[in-house]
Parts: sequence; C-alpha cells; structure tokens
Amino acid sequence: MLMEADLPDDVDALRALVLEQARKLESADAEAERLRAIIEAFRRHRFGRRSEQLDQYQLQLGLEDAKTALAEAEAASEAKAGRPRSDPVRKTNRGSLPAHLERIEQIVDVESNACPCCGGALHQVGEDVAERLDVVPTTFRVVVTRRPRYGCRSCESAIVQAPAPARIIEGGTPTEALIAQVLVSKYADHLPLYRQAQIYARQGIRLDRSTLADWVGRAAWYLRPLRDHILDELRRSERLFADETTAPVLDPGRGRTKTGQLWAYARDDRPWGGCDPPIVAYVYAPDRKAERPQFHLGDFAGILQVDGYGGYAALPRRRQQIRLAFCWAHVRRKFYELADTSPVATEVLRRIALLYAIEDDVRGLSAEQRRAARAGRSRVIIDDLHQYLAARGRQVSAKSKLGEAIRYALTRWDGLSRFIDDGRIDLDSNTVERSIRPLARNRKNALFAGSDEGGDNWAVIATLIECCKLSTINPHQWLTETLTSLANGYPANSVGDLMPWTVVA
Repeated sequence: MLMEADLPDDVDALRALVLEQARKLESADAEAERLRAIIEAFRRHRFGRRSEQLDQYQLQLGLEDAKTALAEAEAASEAKAGRPRSDPVRKTNRGSLPAHLERIEQIVDVESNACPCCGGALHQVGEDVAERLDVVPTTFRVVVTRRPRYGCRSCESAIVQAPAPARIIEGGTPTEALIAQVLVSKYADHLPLYRQAQIYARQGIRLDRSTLADWVGRAAWYLRPLRDHILDELRRSERLFADETTAPVLDPGRGRTKTGQLWAYARDDRPWGGCDPPIVAYVYAPDRKAERPQFHLGDFAGILQVDGYGGYAALPRRRQQIRLAFCWAHVRRKFYELADTSPVATEVLRRIALLYAIEDDVRGLSAEQRRAARAGRSRVIIDDLHQYLAARGRQVSAKSKLGEAIRYALTRWDGLSRFIDDGRIDLDSNTVERSIRPLARNRKNALFAGSDEGGDNWAVIATLIECCKLSTINPHQWLTETLTSLANGYPANSVGDLMPWTVVA
C-alpha cells in the first residue's frame, strides 16, 4: 500500500504513478474475473450433461484450487486498491461458530484511558466482538495407570490390589479413544492406515501399519454383534432399500485383486413421517450371486426398493412376502443419455420431471396423504407414460439404445408404479445410493481390502459409522464409549441398548 510519504511532488511523476497503479489494479481485477469464470465452468460441468461431467472428486479438487487462486487474486486486488486492512471486505454471512467450543478471550485495548482531545478520563461506551475459528493440532498424551499393591503386616500372605481396567487390546498401548480415532479416520475420513502412520510419525509416534491393522481387526471382532443386531432390526422393517457396489479384494494366490461385493440395506422413513430411526447395514460377500440378498434379508417381509439388477427379481418368486419397488432415477438415467438425439427421450424426461415435482410437494406428509395425492395427480401421468412407451417401443429397433431404455422401463412397470398405491414408497432408491458413496470414497483411497475377512471388517465398521452419521452423533465419541463398554463385558443380549440411535432417542 502506498503511503503519503511515498508520493512524488512532481505532477507528471504523480500522474505516471497513478496510471501505473490503475493498470496494475485493472490487471488484478481481470485475473479475478478469469478465475471466477473458471469456477463457473466447473459448476457447469457438475450439473451439465453426463458425458461432459467431471468425476466428482476431480471436480472438488479443481474447485478448491480455483477458489484458492481467486482468493489470492482478490487479496492482491484489494492491496493494490489501497483498501485499509480494517475495511469489511467479506459481506457473506457465514453463521456463528458452535456454542460448545471453548472461548479464549483476547482483549485489544487502547494504550491510554486519557481523552486525546481534552485529557479527561475515558469511559467505555461499547465494544466490537469478533470470533475466529482456531485449532490446536492433534496432541497425543500417555495415560499412566498405577495400581498400588497392599500387604498386611499381620499376615504376610495377604496381597491386595485393584484389578486392571479392561482393554480392547490386552497388553497393548492404545486407549479405546485412540482405536476409535483410527477407525473413524479409516472408514469415515477415508485415510488408509499407511497415511495415518505417516501422520503419527510427524509427532514422533512410530506405529507400524500392521499394528494399526491389528487394532482394527480386534475392534471389528467386538463390534460385529452390533452390526448383526442392526441387520436383525432391518429385517423386522416393513420397507427397505437395497443396493450393492464392488469391493476389490487382494487375492494372494493369483497375485492380483478379485472383485467382492458390499451389499447395503437401508431404512429411512423420514420422508413420510415414520417413527423408526434411519439405519443402514453393510454386508460383504465374495460374489454377486442372486442368493446373497436372500440370505442377508432372512425372514424380511415387506417392500424392497432396488435398482434394475436382475438378482433382486428372484426374491419375490422364492419368497412371496417380498414385493419389489423399482427406482425411477435409474429409468431417467437411461433416457437422459439419449436426450440430445431423441425427441422421445426428451418427452419421457419431461413426464418423469412432473412425477418428481409432485414428490417435492408431498415430501414430509403422512403415508396416507402421499398416497391420496399420488392417486389424484401421479396416476394419470404414469398411465399416459406407459401407453406412450408401449407405442414408441413398437416403432423403434429393440436393439437400439432407445429400444433398450424403453424395454428396461416396461419390463419393470409393476415395480415402478407401486409407489402410487403405497405412500411409504419413494420414487427412487437414492436413499441407499447415498449410503453407498462412503464405500466408494474409501475404495478410491484404500484401493482394495487385504482379504475377504478384511472386506467383512470393512462392512462391520462402516455400518456403525454410517448409522452414527444418520443419527447425527459424533462417531468418535460413540465408538470410544461403546468399545469401553464392550471391553468391560457388556452383555451380548443387551447390545441393542448401545445402538447409535438410542443416544438421541
């Protein structure tokens, strides 16, 4: 920033200086505008055609870098414009900081309480308060447990000592809080164990990846009954979502990975005001055979909302008590890919959009209110769309992309239209697909599980962490308390009392 003492006395020199400053300011503003255009381009990619979309994580990285550069350019522009540091630059309301955080007060006061005009005493008439978010880097500490031994002078054989506190890792160094931190970092924050070991090493804590892996495995053994309890809870539900995703697993015999599967089963009755808490459970399987969901679901009887995977179609044939509801988002996706070249696809998308508009209106209403609204508004759209697809299906080649999209919808029509007569059913299976995303992120960072057992441990711990998220509780705090309870012999027949949703019940 230019100070008054830096200004030349010569008029021509002063004019030249002003012009130079204006040129620099214009250049800085142009750079900031260019960066804003880049950010907007990233956003267009995010919401544009699927063929033009960037990978979600590539997009986020790009946006981060672009916004960083924009902040730098804006800072340079503000400095060249000569704006005082005290000027309010940011006008965005970022909200207040959480009330539970510790407040460290910093008083910035005047040097003298004497009036600069008359020398009289000053009195406080108000104050300005500003809050900034600060951080204390992760700090390790050592918990030292001392257990005094006592002996009797009268009978020398008597030795009295308090029993050692129970631990998840007997004879090991970690507390249950540290084990919980490793689990949350790996399965919630998607930090592989080798990266965690590097983070600990920066603070002088040398831990082998094999040591961390041992902690994870032992914790998973204790936590598995809780995952199984959640599965039992899901089997008693009236309606579930199901989906699956790949889980690469190391196959040492062949020196490469094989493709396992992580199956997700979810319940979320909040859209129609149901009383049951939202939960999800993951189950690992070494393959994608159709009998897997049948085995996982056990005696489940109700509505199962799924995508178009053919393995689910066998469930109603084998077990009459299961009815399938299919996902309109998957139908839409197939026509969306053809929208630029096919008027038929564009028309189908328009009609599906009408269905989603109705769903926006009925979200949060009771199941009966949703059913009544759909019967009056959605049914006519569904009936007309069925006739439209059937007529167009006879006019196009069955082998064309459009023919395949039409056949995909028509062969699943009963399941696609089931939502009209049951207000508990959603229009799509996005609920369970959102529960799949954390698995995909962990897979991207960790690349593969070390074994089938490792895949099962992944499913166990991910289940509990995602249930914590759905119940809006801190997974680290919950895992710490739960592992401590389990280490102290919490009864196996009472694990239902430890469930994440009981914390907020």
